[in-house]
Amino acid sequence: MADSASTSGVTADGLKEKLSNQLDAEFVEIEDMSGGCGQAFQAIIVSPHFDKKNMLARHRLVNSVLKDEIAAIHAWTPKCYTPEQWQKLQDERA
Repeated sequence: MADSASTSGVTADGLKEKLSNQLDAEFVEIEDMSGGCGQAFQAIIVSPHFDKKNMLARHRLVNSVLKDEIAAIHAWTPKCYTPEQWQKLQDERA
């Protein structure tokens, strides 16, 4: 089995841990979109730190936390929600 960090040194678990710790994230889901080589990730991040921030400010906050990791990968696509926005999305899907 290929190590997901074989190319970039970045793993989904590592990204999740860092975001959870530094953004007090209530929910983080990271998906490796590169087939296991660790070059492209998409994420759902739910954090109270996003409150009263527009989407650009949220992305900048996430990117500042993951500066070194983002520099090592090819593609990074975060979706950032406040806990209230996330709960509303979950309620709509139910």
